[in-house]
Amino acid sequence: MTVQIGTSGWSYDHWDGVLYPPGTAPRDRLAHYVARFTTVELNASFYRWPRDASFASWRRRLPPGFQLSVKAPRGLTHAKRLYAPEPWLPRLTSAWHELGDRRAVLLVQLHPAHERDDARLDYFLARLPSWMQVAVEFRHPSWHEEAVFALLERHGAAYCVMSGAQLPCVLRATAPFVYVRMHGPDPGHLYAGSYSDADLRWWADRVGEWAGAGRDVLVYFNNDGHGHAVRNAERLREFIG
Repeated sequence: MTVQIGTSGWSYDHWDGVLYPPGTAPRDRLAHYVARFTTVELNASFYRWPRDASFASWRRRLPPGFQLSVKAPRGLTHAKRLYAPEPWLPRLTSAWHELGDRRAVLLVQLHPAHERDDARLDYFLARLPSWMQVAVEFRHPSWHEEAVFALLERHGAAYCVMSGAQLPCVLRATAPFVYVRMHGPDPGHLYAGSYSDADLRWWADRVGEWAGAGRDVLVYFNNDGHGHAVRNAERLREFIG
């Protein structure tokens, strides 16, 4: 059982002076990140899927024990909405092979307008290799049904627990691990605001409950503005101990 806490992405200009010294070159930001965290969620892969050589490079650059979660490409999740995923599967599995023991979870974030379609989700999950851990983030409310949670459980896939961004916070564990995305507490803006200590203590209790039940837990903060994600991630880690 492990608990790992990090952020969504590691390279932001506005993190100068927060995570890395001011003026740090983008190519050197990862080195500063891994000195303070043990996991990160790669979001750039959503916009452009990296080459295998990039995944191999991350495997070499990331220290032993570090875990990289990767967001699935929008060509698969948003353009195709998981329909006919076969062209993408070799690219996903090849990347996972390149990451080796640095790989964590493939995050599949569905389009906000992608309504519930159990057959399509079942078809997609059935074609992923059993050794690939996957979490699914549902943005349309129609997915929040017991039958969908049961479908995820059958495939060993995690329901992505969400906080903020005007999304429902459903504390549901459907896999041997729990995947949490902290999108920020600001009710008026997406991915903004800083969580209070009271909020973070509440989440620390939830993480403790999941871990106490024997599940691995990964938590990623996505409220990158003003460096809130960095500070909140480190504060949550303090509360968890």
